[in-house]
Amino acid sequence: MQTKILDLEGQEGDSVDLPSVFNTTVREDVINRVFVALASHKKQPQGRDPLAGERTSAESGHPPTGRGISRIPRVKGERYSKSGMAGAVASTVHGRMPHPPKSEKVIRKEINSKERYLAVASAIAATTNQDLVQKRGHKFSAKLPIVVSGDLENITKARDLKKFLTVLGADKDILRAGDRKKKVTSALSRRIRPGVGPLIVVSNTSKLRAAAKSFTGLSVATSSSLSVLDLAPGSIPGRLTIWTKESLNGISKNVLNAGGN
Repeated sequence: MQTKILDLEGQEGDSVDLPSVFNTTVREDVINRVFVALASHKKQPQGRDPLAGERTSAESGHPPTGRGISRIPRVKGERYSKSGMAGAVASTVHGRMPHPPKSEKVIRKEINSKERYLAVASAIAATTNQDLVQKRGHKFSAKLPIVVSGDLENITKARDLKKFLTVLGADKDILRAGDRKKKVTSALSRRIRPGVGPLIVVSNTSKLRAAAKSFTGLSVATSSSLSVLDLAPGSIPGRLTIWTKESLNGISKNVLNAGGN
């Protein structure tokens, strides 16, 4: 497969042969399975103190019956606020949790390396599929796949990067990502997560990362360390991806082999 190389003005130049990994069959089932496994590696185990709610003198009467009150354990003592209060069971105020989360629970999912490489190869191929990219909601005007000259990697200022994104029509996708904010609530934090915008794939020596931080939803990744998490956020393939000419040479050999090279 060949495609034209674009300059920073959006003008077509020489043609380049794309690696055969771009012809890989898109396996959405494999992408989903690998995404779920890799996403679990970011989760932090959490649990409760096994003695939480149990540090109390509360106990049932001996015998627990014949006193005209319920058999729930009660705090010992007299003439202070806690005496006589129920405790040490799940149905009481400030009592223990009935089934608290345990830190020893195994939440990390493993995946075979060959399957992981195949998922990356499939996700790379999906970036050339016009229907899949539009189905994700991305807005752009350039023809896929988008391959740009190495001058893009030397951009260090946000205004220059914005000018280039406007040439591709991807500036509208940045605005779309900013509008698609989602509130994420977990046991550890409450935060606002923006939508997903374009992905720029560069070589290891790129200076573009600092400029890209100014744009909501825009990500920069190196070709040698591409992941399904970058190429298919939410396990949905078809992210709008911009490749530099140098990044095509840095795609991992394992990924190339998985793609049938």
